[in-house]
Amino acid sequence: MQVGASDGGGALVRGRDRVARTLHNGRANPNPESTAMSTALAQNNVTRPGPREDTKDLDARLPIAPEVKARVRIVVVDDEHTLRESCAAVLRHEGYDVTVCGRGQEALELLKRRAFDIVLADLYMSQVDGLVLLRAALATNRDTIVIVMTGNPSVESSVEALRQGAFDYLPKPFSASHLQVLIGRAAHTLLVARETREQEEELEPGHAHSDKITLLGTAPAFRRAIELARRVAPTDASVLLTGESGCGKEMIAQFIHGHSRRSSRPFVAVNCAALPEGLLESEMFGHRKGAFTGAVRDKPGLLETAHGGTLLLDELVDMPKPIQAKLLRVIQDGVVRRVGSESNDAVVNVRFIAATNSDPEAAVAAGTLREDLYYRLRVVPIAVPPLRERPEDIPLLAEYFLSTYWIRHRSKGAPFPKLTDGAIRALCGNTWRGNVRELQNAIEHVAVIMEPGTEIRPEDLQLTSDGESHAAANPASLISTLLEESYHAARDRVIAQFERQYLTWLVNRATGNMSRAARIAGVDRTTLYRLMERHGLQRSPSIGWVTEREVTAAAPADAPPDAAGDQVA
Repeated sequence: MQVGASDGGGALVRGRDRVARTLHNGRANPNPESTAMSTALAQNNVTRPGPREDTKDLDARLPIAPEVKARVRIVVVDDEHTLRESCAAVLRHEGYDVTVCGRGQEALELLKRRAFDIVLADLYMSQVDGLVLLRAALATNRDTIVIVMTGNPSVESSVEALRQGAFDYLPKPFSASHLQVLIGRAAHTLLVARETREQEEELEPGHAHSDKITLLGTAPAFRRAIELARRVAPTDASVLLTGESGCGKEMIAQFIHGHSRRSSRPFVAVNCAALPEGLLESEMFGHRKGAFTGAVRDKPGLLETAHGGTLLLDELVDMPKPIQAKLLRVIQDGVVRRVGSESNDAVVNVRFIAATNSDPEAAVAAGTLREDLYYRLRVVPIAVPPLRERPEDIPLLAEYFLSTYWIRHRSKGAPFPKLTDGAIRALCGNTWRGNVRELQNAIEHVAVIMEPGTEIRPEDLQLTSDGESHAAANPASLISTLLEESYHAARDRVIAQFERQYLTWLVNRATGNMSRAARIAGVDRTTLYRLMERHGLQRSPSIGWVTEREVTAAAPADAPPDAAGDQVA
């Protein structure tokens, strides 16, 4: 399988000529410059667009003002002279500011000295390959968009390029119209990123992140997932979230979107298992008037709604195979054809996040999930742990949900009920087959039925499973995965797990009062603060509970700090 080509490989790529306007808008007698450009394109794997078949041209479907294009700086790096100059001619005709470079080492020095908006680089060159150039470009300017092109495409090279931060992977040969669409999408991404930065700068410093997602949790497995989400968020790489139902996959997807350069644009979620095939196709791709009974008007789909932003494909494995093939085309080309349409209706610039509670590799092996779609969507896989594997987070989540739902359902000023130690033990020992969603529902039930200021006992929780018996077999202070570790490694891990859980419980019980927490623990406040510092914990100034310590300005650029918000997973 070749990423970027299917059902005929190069033939499909050449068939993309109809997706964009021709360089001379379909005129029978192009000017000499266009004639020379056409000859150059044909000589070296960049095919010339044929007569236009669409009723809308590229500028109408992905509008970018000419004065904006003139400020977009592009460098084309390829050791094949004809291809390099052909690409430059196409992009200059579009109005971009284009630089060309034919030597890898020369390009490397150029990228270290000067920041470009878009880099179009060949993957395999002598001296310096495209991945080295990709890293150099991103090191100079983290907002640079890098497109890697190659005449020898493979799954491995495409996934590696995308994981290292490439915006897209362009197999040769490709048409001029395909290049136009791809660069147009990249330029649109730059505009969205600038729009996002401008919006954030306009907000007051104290409220700059008020609409973003907070993910509460200190368990190591959960922190690893969040750290990976934080690192991938500033890129446009596709993410595949796996985990049991209710463990917080959609919240992590929203977290990624909220910390991305697309956060000013929509976050749209579609459940691939909730709709029959025909309705799902119409919802995702839109439809034309008269396409089917009840289609009384043209309707854009969710892909067009998410333009510039992020689309979450929930329960990906349940997506029907015909829709998978159509979606793959959108991912590769960015072009949407609505149901019942005979032309391409829109060019979209969307970041894809997929989620599933099934085993995607088993689905690929069984033939229910296309392998090429799977690899395009799992550039960065993130496994979200179930709640039973992060028991130390249960007290924190329970307290958060209790305060949230108490404020929602009760009158202002009503005294909060309090979870007793027995109730917390029962919560920590429960199996939570429904994960965080089940815990959330259980706590909302308590918030509705309890009287103000009362104590919440285990019997008030009405847990569906035998929490007390399970607590002994699965104590909240341990994760029973120590068999393959050495004695010292296992001991250190258990001690660290105990300390993190105890500190979380202690400070939450003291409602953020560190002096009171120190008295309960029988230690001085200095020791308490030192332990919290060791485990990366801090007392939230807004709610008093323990949260993960925010990343400071000295942290890596690709790890932005957590945002303060009102949602949790």
